[in-house]
Amino acid sequence: MVALGYSLLCEQRGPRELVSDAVGAEDAGFDFAVISDHYSPWLDGQGHSPNAWPVLGAVAAATERMPLMTYVTCPTMRYHPVVVAQKAATVALLAGDGRFCLGLGSGENLNEHVVGAGWPPVNVRHEMLGEAVEIIGELFAGGYVNRRGTHYRVDSAKLWDHPEAGVPIAVAVSGAQSVRAFAPVADAMVAVEPRADLVRGFDATAGTSLPKIGQLPISWDPDRDAAIDRAHAQFRWFAGGWKVNAELPGTAAFAAATRFVTPDDVAAAFPCGPDVAAHVEAVRPFVDAGFTHVALVQVGGDTQHAYLRFAERELLPALREEYGRTEAPAIRVR
Repeated sequence: MVALGYSLLCEQRGPRELVSDAVGAEDAGFDFAVISDHYSPWLDGQGHSPNAWPVLGAVAAATERMPLMTYVTCPTMRYHPVVVAQKAATVALLAGDGRFCLGLGSGENLNEHVVGAGWPPVNVRHEMLGEAVEIIGELFAGGYVNRRGTHYRVDSAKLWDHPEAGVPIAVAVSGAQSVRAFAPVADAMVAVEPRADLVRGFDATAGTSLPKIGQLPISWDPDRDAAIDRAHAQFRWFAGGWKVNAELPGTAAFAAATRFVTPDDVAAAFPCGPDVAAHVEAVRPFVDAGFTHVALVQVGGDTQHAYLRFAERELLPALREEYGRTEAPAIRVR
């Protein structure tokens, strides 16, 4: 059983379009939606990057049942943790019914360097994220928070409006170090690779089975060649892997780093074209690895409406026939 999600990719859509897409995704029958939080697109060809948080507020008001999640927000440099906590609590109240989960990660140079504070090494970024998660969790619990930490100071901060039950926190992991650091404090796991070792390690370290949220890019189009060309133009940045992608500072760097990635390379990395069976099969590694949620990313901003019709009529029914209707656990504060 796996919950099937829709990805609101801010790097390829404007704010009004994202809200419209979210409504369309709910109407099409997606189980949940996630939204990226970037200051910059990965490549110039994507062409967008609105602020995710006002969009989330509008999406919360425009939708009714679909759970929402940041995938993911970095609460370390561009945003101070207390600011993230306030934004997340407000969106959670707007969404209501426990619909919002705060997804957090250690970020990318692409988005965080804009505040002029440099880009620390990965071990420092994990330390910063760990301290940020502690601060956010304390604020969600209510009361005043004061802290003089290694990376952050907090002076008499309090959330005056927040859900009584708190806001669940999902944390992105990529290896044993991040699993050890965040499984004890997270309510769910985020990962972009379908790795069973991450799932096993996360549950073992957490001491319980928690939701696992993955993400899969696809490029649907009635014309397979058009789908491949679009994926190559807009999504070849994906080929670098997260250890590389976290370090590059801008769209020019991603264009240079991927100049030798071919359309055939992209087509081999994720499904492109109209073949429903290929899209269904691409989800299998996440299911086999033990993920409870998979958010699909349709590559190409101007294809979203046609893709949502395809998803409603063909893709979602085929996925549910293959993997069953979802009984995936809700993402809640544990």
